[in-house]
Amino acid sequence: MRRLRLLTGGESHGPALTAILEGLPAGLELDREAIDAWLARRQHGFGRGGRQRIERDTVEVLGGLRDGRTLGSPLVLRVVNRDWENWREVMDPWRVDPGAAAARRVTRPRPGHADLSGGLGTAQTEDLRNVLERASARETAARVAAGSVCARFLGRYGIAIRSGVLQVGPHVVHRGAPDWDLLGGVDPGSPLVTPDPPGEERLVEAVREARERGETLGGVVGAVVRGLPPGLGSHVHWDRKLDGRLARAVMSIPSVKAVVLGEGLEVASRVGSEAHDAIVPGERGLTRPTNRAGGLEGGVTNGADLVVRAFFKPISTLRRGLPSVDLATGEPGATAWERSDVTAIASAPVIVEAMLALVLADALLEVLGGNAMADVDAAWEARTARLAPWWSPADRG
Repeated sequence: MRRLRLLTGGESHGPALTAILEGLPAGLELDREAIDAWLARRQHGFGRGGRQRIERDTVEVLGGLRDGRTLGSPLVLRVVNRDWENWREVMDPWRVDPGAAAARRVTRPRPGHADLSGGLGTAQTEDLRNVLERASARETAARVAAGSVCARFLGRYGIAIRSGVLQVGPHVVHRGAPDWDLLGGVDPGSPLVTPDPPGEERLVEAVREARERGETLGGVVGAVVRGLPPGLGSHVHWDRKLDGRLARAVMSIPSVKAVVLGEGLEVASRVGSEAHDAIVPGERGLTRPTNRAGGLEGGVTNGADLVVRAFFKPISTLRRGLPSVDLATGEPGATAWERSDVTAIASAPVIVEAMLALVLADALLEVLGGNAMADVDAAWEARTARLAPWWSPADRG
């Protein structure tokens, strides 16, 4: 049975974004500066647009926390949109200036965005802003705030996540599945957050060239989770398989078009003897010489590192525009451009981490149970003792 549930609310240019995280046990210590540090990572990176010069995201807690500890009630987090002041006349929920609203009305949908599909689905084609405001990647600020809390919970049990950019547009930094040591070379303060910070200048130049041509770039993000015990997830039903849940969570990130677990792309062309991970005895239980499965077999963690790659398409708002049709007049023409990123790939790793942390914290709570951290701690000790003949938290790779 699922334990954690996340709901987010708010629009890109509305007053604020809100996250409600339900199911956390009581007594988990949180650090406001740590949450703010995750939010700062989401705003980082070369190729970002003017919005990042306006926003300085920090978290506010509206419920579920007292004296720095969770209460067991829903944790309510808020991230204020500073840009709201520039959009108040357009986005005020009650009092809208008709002239301002008309000036900012959007009727020409962008290919690749939710504008047309969402407008048709909700009968709001007269102003696609009612769709695009919520479909904006700005919403991920709320996810990152909540995900950082889940990562804090996982960290209590020695479970850690690393991530980085493996590719920017067509420029490959690392081909194939990443590993823990590779991502240990990522400098989170470097321009494009790759495992090769000294070699990033050529990528920065590629982003500059894309900007000059009015283009945008996507890329590939890799993440590795170390310390997960075997047995998280389920082999019993399709909707409980952890690989499916992880793929769904990462795929829900705006612009993600593909998710790969382990060497999922590469093993498809191999024979069976070259695709699977042998099981051999180790010093402290069982071990694997390889990790092609990426830490998951049959929808369940196997104790090895969890390895994930997310493939991001280029941003759909281009300065040069894309062919479209004005839904108000039926006239063809290019899409309009408001300030936008050339690429947001450097901010993507922390978003991937947040979604992984949310699903994995939920999966861990499923097997441990408990409404208070003391109960969860006791269950963790009992479970690791039972697994000791086969797996040790010290064996993470």
